[in-house]
Amino acid sequence: MTTYPLYRPCVGIALFNQHGQVFVGERIDTPGAWQMPQGGIDEGEDLTIAAFRELKEEVGTDKADILEILDETILYDIPANVLERLHKIWDTPYTGQEQTWIAMNFTGDDSEIVLDADTHPEFSQWQWVNLKDTLDLIVPFKRKTYEVLIEKFQSHTIPV
Repeated sequence: MTTYPLYRPCVGIALFNQHGQVFVGERIDTPGAWQMPQGGIDEGEDLTIAAFRELKEEVGTDKADILEILDETILYDIPANVLERLHKIWDTPYTGQEQTWIAMNFTGDDSEIVLDADTHPEFSQWQWVNLKDTLDLIVPFKRKTYEVLIEKFQSHTIPV
């Protein structure tokens, strides 16, 4: 599935609301660190199935339509101090993530966003923000990824 064996295959979701803002959640395990929904793609799992599964697990709803799927994957390395914790969860030798990003249009209502719908919630709180403002919220090692997303998904910041 992955072109890079030491990178975990992953899907990321830029979920846009009707105002052209994106969903970000504050990580439960890293207060102050916000990110868009993302997660691993299971062996043999279709990319879009993985995206809607992750959306349901992390946001509590999968009410969304696909706007765009990036053609290229984005790689990032995970710092050693974070990897130590993740290796216990992943049980693999990954050193980073290989992400395919999908822009989606949220078709639900904000009241349907339930962060603890899954048994292992990832976010403690959430908000809608302007895409360019995500750079001020994310952890430094994901900054280059988000710079690419801002460039590639800029057209979706206009209300649909």
